[in-house]
Amino acid sequence: MARDVYHIHVKEALLKDGWIITHDPLILMPDEDGVAVDLGAQKPITAEKGNRKIAIEVKSFTQPSLLYSFHAAIGQYLNYLLALEQSQESRGLFLAISEEIFARFKERKLIRLSLEKYKVKLLIFNPDTRSISRWEN
Repeated sequence: MARDVYHIHVKEALLKDGWIITHDPLILMPDEDGVAVDLGAQKPITAEKGNRKIAIEVKSFTQPSLLYSFHAAIGQYLNYLLALEQSQESRGLFLAISEEIFARFKERKLIRLSLEKYKVKLLIFNPDTRSISRWEN
């Protein structure tokens, strides 16, 4: 499985933010080739609430067409949501994108509508500082 250009950036950002990387990659359906999210992580919240667990799909959007890359990313995201349900993994799924790509997303109506319609959760990171900028739910 090929790793995204920003894989290590996001991994380091999660570690800086106090997350524990539990899987690299997180295999969702072992019998299905390629059904694996880039990272699985968990962060202790409180003893009373248990642990918050997440799965992160990292995307760099290096293709010339932002929309073409988005189509591929949204398809993966939706399939991984379904696979998480099937595997009964209690993890929230996030699409990790850079601040630059997030800014470009806001300029594209179809992308904004898709993110809203499919309730895509975003982890926005700064690749230079290798830090999490914000979470979009």
